[in-house]
Amino acid sequence: MTPQPTRETHLAHLSQALDLARLSPPKPTNFRVGCVIVSYGPDGPADGGGQILSTGYTLELEGNTHAEQCALTKLARQHSLDDESRLHELDVLSAERNVTLYTTLEPCGLRLSGNKPCVERIIDTRRNGGGVTKVIFGAREPGTFVKDSKSLQRLDEEGVPWEYIPGLEEEILNVAMEGHEKKQEKQGTNVDDITPEEKERQEALPRNPKKRMMETV
Repeated sequence: MTPQPTRETHLAHLSQALDLARLSPPKPTNFRVGCVIVSYGPDGPADGGGQILSTGYTLELEGNTHAEQCALTKLARQHSLDDESRLHELDVLSAERNVTLYTTLEPCGLRLSGNKPCVERIIDTRRNGGGVTKVIFGAREPGTFVKDSKSLQRLDEEGVPWEYIPGLEEEILNVAMEGHEKKQEKQGTNVDDITPEEKERQEALPRNPKKRMMETV
């Protein structure tokens, strides 16, 4: 039986993808995402790490580019192809190469810009029976831009295995959403916004220990 990558291996590649995501400029109109494409070969990960074929991060290449798009485009350029639409022709993506795409956030299933979604780019690599054989991610896509992403449903429809690896989700989301406007969590007066006179008046109000105790139960 072909050995499979361990959870530690998956987390190591997701951590690398997270480091790449940090290179993306913070913007309110994008998620900062990193991607690593790894080949484990016909015999599985002999040394545990696999061979890195390409990497990418959001806005790394010209235009409004996503991380997976950049990684696939760079892989195509390495092999003198015009774009990633011909990646299915490459031997490096043949079925026996056992290629896994790691991305910090699940691939997008819809792009409001009208550009081709990353999930469709991944599916297109499989036209000759090879291509990306598995997708691994560390967090679901927040509903900031697209509610209820259908990307995992599309992968299921096309027979592309995927796996969520927990452990980095909080950090991934913090990095992804840097540059977004933070919503005010609590409504009402901010204690830093009141005048010194009002603050003094409120502090002088009598306390009700019994009520305070009830409020904390």
